[in-house]
Amino acid sequence: MEIKILTNFFRRILNNIFNNKKEIKLGFYGPPNAGKTSLVNRICKDFTGEELGTVSKIPHETRKVQFKEKVEIDYKGKKMTFKMIDTPGIATKIDYEEFLKYKMSKKEAKERAKEATQGVIESIKWLDDMDIVVVVLDATENPYNQVNITIIGNLVARKIPVLVVANKIDIKKADVKKIEAAFPEYEVVGISAKFGNNLEEFYESLFKLSKKSKG
Repeated sequence: MEIKILTNFFRRILNNIFNNKKEIKLGFYGPPNAGKTSLVNRICKDFTGEELGTVSKIPHETRKVQFKEKVEIDYKGKKMTFKMIDTPGIATKIDYEEFLKYKMSKKEAKERAKEATQGVIESIKWLDDMDIVVVVLDATENPYNQVNITIIGNLVARKIPVLVVANKIDIKKADVKKIEAAFPEYEVVGISAKFGNNLEEFYESLFKLSKKSKG
């Protein structure tokens, strides 16, 4: 009996060593209000029962990097463990005046702008720690802008595997093809983080990319 218990114990240890060799660090990047936190929340809720961050219509709601360890995603009988990292929205210019229209005082708006600027710097620093990055873009917006080029440029420089998500396909004016044309070197998956549309294809692409990054 004792031998059997010890055998099971060692088998479990070996399984943990070989099966959970690495927690893949998965970063979510993109401009403000593209839906990064909405997507992270949906994944975390589906696989852990808990959301990660707060979602708001006010830009730069996420002003600090937030993460959840050991999120095990089970897709078609395959399992992978991720450290989910939600980052503040990247912007090339943050003006406190943009916050005044959300009924903030001048003092609050200036503080928000300062925190958002620090958040952008923190986001870029965290790139050095990423195994894979999901770039979340708003499919209703023009993808040809300086912010998106800055994000992609930073990823190219670090040779990080990338999956581009065209979010908000539930909105009529969403144009996934425009995002595909803007970033032809990357796979683009159209989803709705709000309603969970097309997440199957997202997981499929994520698992493919994860295997490449591990290999």
